[in-house]
Order: sequence, then structure tokens, then C-alpha cells
Amino acid sequence: MRLKLDENLPSDLADNLSSRGHDVDTVADEGLSGEDDPTVLTAAIQHERLIMTLDRGFGDVRIYPPGSHPGIVVLRPVNQDPRSIDRLVDRFLDEHDLADFKRCPVIVEPGQVRVRRPIG
Repeated sequence: MRLKLDENLPSDLADNLSSRGHDVDTVADEGLSGEDDPTVLTAAIQHERLIMTLDRGFGDVRIYPPGSHPGIVVLRPVNQDPRSIDRLVDRFLDEHDLADFKRCPVIVEPGQVRVRRPIG
């Protein structure tokens, strides 16, 4: 899966995801650090990459409705330290295939995954 990691995620997460076979790019790699969410999303759409982020604003389906983007995964760990984020991502990926979430906003919390699928 082609992924774009937001700047609020630990840099080691890219290595973790790459080792799982994903094609990973980061906001920082593209020189988009500090850009607003719509700019980051536009870049993800242009490069057909699912966004992974801690930014809860990306989970707002009124702004980013299902089907309007390649996919958005909003991580909501209990703590935002790198180890907690890695554990949450590992559990999520051990149980789910990211390809199942194309064009969907997904909220990932410990013990819960919420998905909004495009209609039609």
C-alpha cells in the first residue's frame, strides 16, 4: 500500500511500515512540514497515498468524506509517545489489511477501529 505519514508521527514508523511491505513517504520528505491539512491531502491525492496521522481533524467526514481521498487513518493512542504509537499501529496492521480501507476515513483506537465507507 502507498502511504503518506503526517509530520506528527515518529520517523521510525516509516521503517516499521516499510518492513511490512508498504511504500512509505512522509510529509517531511516532500517538504510539506508545517503545511495545512488541505495541502497535505492534495499531495496525498496526487500521489495516490493513504494518509496516516494523529491529527483528529482528518477524521471529520464533513470535511473529508469517504470516497474523496485515497484513505485516511487517524491514530488515537492513549499516549502519543513513539512506543504507544508503534504498538497501536502494529496491532492494527496485524488484524487488518490497509487495502480494505481505500477511500475510507478510519479511526484507530486501542480495541476499536471505526470505518466510514463510501456510499455506492
